[in-house]
Amino acid sequence: MNVKPISVAVLDYQGCLTSAVFGLTEVFTLANRVLREQGMAIEFTSTPIKESALAAVLQADSEIEQYQVVIIPPSIDSQYYLAPAADTLLWLQRQYQQGSIMACACAGAFMLACAGITDHRPITTHWGLADLFAHYHPHTPVQAEKIIINHGDIISAGGMMAWLDLAFEIVATQTQLSVVRQLGKLLVVDTGSREQRYYAQFTPRLDHGDELIVLLQRHIQKHIGQPLSLTLLADLAALTQRTLIRRFNKATTLNPTEYIQRVRIQKTCEWLESSTQSFEWIAQQVGYEDAGACRKIFIRVMGLSPSEFRQRFSNKSDNR
Repeated sequence: MNVKPISVAVLDYQGCLTSAVFGLTEVFTLANRVLREQGMAIEFTSTPIKESALAAVLQADSEIEQYQVVIIPPSIDSQYYLAPAADTLLWLQRQYQQGSIMACACAGAFMLACAGITDHRPITTHWGLADLFAHYHPHTPVQAEKIIINHGDIISAGGMMAWLDLAFEIVATQTQLSVVRQLGKLLVVDTGSREQRYYAQFTPRLDHGDELIVLLQRHIQKHIGQPLSLTLLADLAALTQRTLIRRFNKATTLNPTEYIQRVRIQKTCEWLESSTQSFEWIAQQVGYEDAGACRKIFIRVMGLSPSEFRQRFSNKSDNR
C-alpha cells in the first residue's frame, strides 16, 4: 500500500516555546498511530528546524527543501518575534512561495506578518498581544477572539497553548475529522469548538499619557456599581461629550460606553468565577439594573452565557 507522506517543519527559533516544538512533533506521531488504526494510507513526518541552521541552508541550495506544512510555535519570554532575523524571514518566504501551508500559534503570527506572508488577511494571535500586533502590523486585521483562523494556505492559532488546536486543525485538513476526534480521546483533550474570548481578560491600559482620561478610568473602576453616563463623565472632565469621546477613544481604543461595558463584564466574570451569588445579584453589583441587558452584553463580549461561563471557569466545588 502506497503511503502518502505529509512533511511538517516546526521552526525552533530564538525564544520559542520548546515544549511546543517537541509537543507538535509528538502529536503528529500520535496522529500516525490513529491513521494506522483507521486504515488510512497517510503518514506525517515532523521535523524541528533549528533557526541557527537556516543561513547555511539558504546559501547551499538554490532550491531549498520544501515542507508541505511549516509551523511557527509560540514564544515564551522574548520579543525576538517583533524583529526576526533576515535569514529566518527569507526561509519562511521561500517556503510559502514554493507552496507550503504556513501555520503559526500565538506570537508566531508576528513572524508571518514580518515576512509579508499574511497578505492583509485576518489573523489571530494571543488576546494579550492583539494591541501590539495591531501597532506593528496595522494592515493585517487581527481577530484575537478566535482560536483558529484557516485561510487554507495560512492557518493561525491564538493562545500560547493553542499550538495543540493548531495541530488538530492541520491533522483535520490533511486527513479526516474522525482522526482528530480519536486523537483528542487519546490525549484526553476536548476537540470541540471554542473561542479565545472565553479566556480573555480586560486589563485597562493606564500608560497612554492622557492624565485626564486616567482619572476618568479610575473613577469608572471605583464606581462601577453606580450609574455611569457619558454626561456624567463629560462633566467630571469639564469636556464636551464629543471631545471626551475623541480623547477617550485615542487613549483606550474604546469609546466611554464600550469601556464601561468591558470593565463591568470583567468584574462580572470575576464574580461568576469566585462566588455562588446569582447572576441577577452580580448584575446589580456591577451597575446593571436590568439583568437581561447585562446577560446580552456578556454573551456578546465573552461568547458564552453567564451560566456556561460559570460552569467552565468557576473555582467553587458546587459549580464544577
